[in-house]
Amino acid sequence: MDNTIEVKGMRKVFGRKTAIEQVTFNVEKGEIFGLLGPSGSGKTTTIKILTGESTQTDGDVNVLGMDSTRFGSSDFKSKIGILSDNSALYERLTVHDNLKLFCKLYNAPLKEVDVILKEVNMEDERTTTISKLSKGMKQRVLLAKALIHKPKLVFLDEPTSALDPGNAAQIHRGLQKLNEAGTTIFITTHNMEEATELCDRVAFLNNGRLQELDSPGALRYKYSTHAFHVETFSGKRLVIDNEPENAGQIKELIENGEIKAINTDNPTLGQIFLKVTGKELVS
Repeated sequence: MDNTIEVKGMRKVFGRKTAIEQVTFNVEKGEIFGLLGPSGSGKTTTIKILTGESTQTDGDVNVLGMDSTRFGSSDFKSKIGILSDNSALYERLTVHDNLKLFCKLYNAPLKEVDVILKEVNMEDERTTTISKLSKGMKQRVLLAKALIHKPKLVFLDEPTSALDPGNAAQIHRGLQKLNEAGTTIFITTHNMEEATELCDRVAFLNNGRLQELDSPGALRYKYSTHAFHVETFSGKRLVIDNEPENAGQIKELIENGEIKAINTDNPTLGQIFLKVTGKELVS
């Protein structure tokens, strides 16, 4: 499968501080790739390098078939969308006028304004001035701005951090629809449920180094003890090791109709990250 992003031995140094150290990974064309890590782990620095806002100190970085020397070109910028901590809107303009302006900048059809407003659930606020919007609403308009020209690759830095669960769910559906149409999505998030639901693969970044990289399901299986957790109708909670010698115990519980619920031990991504790095995934 073709790679949309290829990173090999990437390193970034600020003065005496090393922010990224020998990071290597690929993002496949058409996948949703999640970069997870605590604050200060190097996630935002990585996005800035991949979008041309910053330059790596060492290593090779290739995005959409272009090396980092071409990241400042209009051709490169027209093919990517960005939602980051540096994204901004024109506060004195309305939601509609902001998006209309960005359509013109990206040479996108003006009809896309109505389409994207529906996707981010902002149709009712189209005539509202940006300065009057809540933080969550502004976040949705910024997301619309990043997506309005239907880029081949989208970088989203904490896209749902200011949104309530309902609006976050709608954004997730919109991102999945965009991805199904062929757009590759690179996302950072502290929301482990979001990463599990959206991402084909995730990478754990800690202190500028990659700790793990795989699909959420594969990582959960890797760090599982594979024990059976059983809840009986009498209220007992049993943990039974997944070993051949315990088959009789499981068989007896089933035959006696005692099992109310049974599942294997699959840790969450947050639990895995805590085990790997010793740090909580908090913003």
